[in-house]
Amino acid sequence: MSHRSCAVCIIVENLPVPADRRVWQEARALTEAGYSVSVICPKAYGFERSHETIDGIEIYRHPTWEASGAIGYIVEYGWALAAEFVLALRIYLRTRFRILQACNPPDTIFLIALFFKLLGVRFVFDQHDLAPELFEAKFGCKGFLYRLVQLAERLTFKTADMAIATNDSCRAIALSRGGVSPDHSSVVRGCPDLDTFRLPAAQHDLKQGRTHLVLYVGIMGPQDGVDLFLESIAHSVTDRGRRNTLFVLIGSGTELPRLKALAVGSTLG
Repeated sequence: MSHRSCAVCIIVENLPVPADRRVWQEARALTEAGYSVSVICPKAYGFERSHETIDGIEIYRHPTWEASGAIGYIVEYGWALAAEFVLALRIYLRTRFRILQACNPPDTIFLIALFFKLLGVRFVFDQHDLAPELFEAKFGCKGFLYRLVQLAERLTFKTADMAIATNDSCRAIALSRGGVSPDHSSVVRGCPDLDTFRLPAAQHDLKQGRTHLVLYVGIMGPQDGVDLFLESIAHSVTDRGRRNTLFVLIGSGTELPRLKALAVGSTLG
């Protein structure tokens, strides 16, 4: 089977595409290699269209919301799983995709993969995060739900025909905890497109008169440790008296209001 006759369906639940740069790079790489690619992802601000085609990649988006608390996540993931399955069926009827790639979190998309494996579709697990550790970081406990998350991870690895990871540490988890064969696991790293990436000229005014500029760009959730970053800033500025550095945090997430309150309530200057 040639690449040009092979369709791929990618499911990502955590972020919309093309905002999820890793998934977008993977989708573009597959397209450039001749595969036909469809992506299922959630809607978000700036990405409200249910269906659109960008750079030859079909994108299907479903409505969702950001939950808080264990029960809220169960409802959120349950709804997303149902929406993803319906969209995957719709895409399969049109493309007869032969590869289904699931990007976690959460580790529940293997349930969709089990159905399509009955139709001869191969399942690739793209592990972005360690779900059990992510759960513990968010909720600080190891109860019944934590054990369910562990089970979902094991079943995902068992279902996958191929597991890809973001780095060697995550691949080691796939080999040890997931029991994946080394021949069926590899590291796929993300990087800028060197054909288009250019370093712009330095804009020293962005430092607002300071010597250094430290920048955080990313999601701000309970597991991301941005509160620890704020504590380190307070230590540097208040305890060590270092005021020659400007710290800038850019991003969004469920922790953003609390982080803003922490920053305003601190003694940072």
